[in-house]
Amino acid sequence: MMRAVGLRAGGVLLLAAIWWAVAAARVWPEVFVPSPGAVWRQLWLTSSAHDGQRGYSGYLLYEHLLVSLRRIGLGSLYGVAGGIAVGLLIGLVPTVRALLGPLVTFVRTLPPLAYFSLLIIWFGIDELPKIWLLLIAAMPPVAVATAEAVRGVHEDYLHAARSLGAKRWQLPYRIVLPSALPEVITGVRVAVGVAYTTVVAAETVNGVPGIGGMIRDAQRYNQTDVVVLGLLVIGASGLLIDTLLQLLERTLVPWRGRA
Repeated sequence: MMRAVGLRAGGVLLLAAIWWAVAAARVWPEVFVPSPGAVWRQLWLTSSAHDGQRGYSGYLLYEHLLVSLRRIGLGSLYGVAGGIAVGLLIGLVPTVRALLGPLVTFVRTLPPLAYFSLLIIWFGIDELPKIWLLLIAAMPPVAVATAEAVRGVHEDYLHAARSLGAKRWQLPYRIVLPSALPEVITGVRVAVGVAYTTVVAAETVNGVPGIGGMIRDAQRYNQTDVVVLGLLVIGASGLLIDTLLQLLERTLVPWRGRA
């Protein structure tokens, strides 16, 4: 474990050194490649009140982050719940698979900005279209992973459960879903990652407070250091969430990867 932590820390330090060297060499103007010092300064400025200003656009950095995490959390939660339900139906019922399978694939291939404008027309510019966008983006990966995992459940498990007295309606949640759980959790990790990549698109309209909204607003004024800061915050928080999901996976499916 210590070796893995050391390697990861070394990788981060190497990337930071390369970034500092490129910025110091002035290969590109600072508006294109801000220095680590400029990004650090924005971290301090956006995290405190100074000169009559409070953070960025009146909100501190952690407030932007918490709002974005709330949106990502709600969208991912609804998307995961819907994806598991749809995936179970697709995997267990051939008729539903024929009806919903192409629809799930169709939605999965759509870029978020393609239907975000439609969601704004339907739900306005407040929180609802953002949550719906993240929900729609997060649901297909979970549905596909769940459906494939359900179809891969060995029939011997089902026959053994029936021979032991299990009812037919008990099989999906007593046998099928636990057997498919490793692949389902992988789909959940992918879905949360998709939600993270979609949050900037979700916050293009009325997205302040929010990390994505902060990035979009800073981009309009060529504040590259704020943009880079926002990207680093999204990446770091996403890495933390993915680590927590991996810990959850080890807790729920400790047998995965073992013979």
